[in-house]
Amino acid sequence: MPSSILNVVLYQPEIPQNTGNIGRTCVAIGAKLWLIRPLGYKLDDRYLKRAGMDYWQHLDWEAVDSWKEVQQRLPDSQVWYLTKTATRLVWEAEFSRGDILLFGSESRGLPSSILNELPPNKLKLPMTDLVRSLNLASTVNTVAYEAVRQFGGLS
Repeated sequence: MPSSILNVVLYQPEIPQNTGNIGRTCVAIGAKLWLIRPLGYKLDDRYLKRAGMDYWQHLDWEAVDSWKEVQQRLPDSQVWYLTKTATRLVWEAEFSRGDILLFGSESRGLPSSILNELPPNKLKLPMTDLVRSLNLASTVNTVAYEAVRQFGGLS
């Protein structure tokens, strides 16, 4: 059984406040946060620390240089690619403990080279055409808690 309930992976995140809020969600559910460089901020950024508040010291996190590095470190984990271009809704996925939830950067999303790795595992949240995209931290929170709901809780 994996040590973390989930692996939340942020591919080249740009906004420290989003990462701080996502870190707080990860602490709340016992997920590990992976940050893939380059980052759009320094890891000692005051906005990152403010958004993560006093939870950051409890966060299981790691910054790595590539998506391949995460894949090599978690070879048996199912990957879910979150993108607004997916046709499959998050509610249609069957999440398992230890899965990887992979999110792209705030302005660019995930590159097509990564999105095309496993097309059936591309997921999205439903939204009207009036909205271009959802906030990254809000999206991570929603998807992570849907996975936890499927597990039947944290224990």
